[in-house]
Amino acid sequence: MKRSSSHRAAVAGRRVAMGLVALVLLVAGVWSSWETAHHIILAKGRDHGTVTVSECGDEKCTGSFTPDAVSRERARVTVDRSVAAREGDRFPVVVKPGSDAVVRTGTPGFLHAWVPLGGAMLLAAFVIGGGLRMARTAWGVGMTGAVLLVATFVAL
Repeated sequence: MKRSSSHRAAVAGRRVAMGLVALVLLVAGVWSSWETAHHIILAKGRDHGTVTVSECGDEKCTGSFTPDAVSRERARVTVDRSVAAREGDRFPVVVKPGSDAVVRTGTPGFLHAWVPLGGAMLLAAFVIGGGLRMARTAWGVGMTGAVLLVATFVAL
């Protein structure tokens, strides 16, 4: 059976549209993750230390900051509230420049920063598999996103 040129154009248009949707999902995941991750990855020259969480509100937790040997002291710092920060917890952090806000470092902090990318990869896998009909690629992207999310859950 011979396909018409309009059918081929529709298939090509669908593939381009679904490719753009998948690309937008992945770029949004990286963009959202990078907002936190760059403080961990590019941490040279920033204040490092340990936070001891003393109280948590709806969105932020506050606590005392114990600096490392070369960082400056701060009376109190804030960290975004998540499942990874509860009252009494102690963990290593890096201070965001120009503020008293901190980001968790180490493997748990690194993985937690990339959670938005993991979610975006899971969503993009459906678009890649269903819209682009690339089942193996979809499984690879989806499994990578799922492994990232599970690893973060285990690490925290």
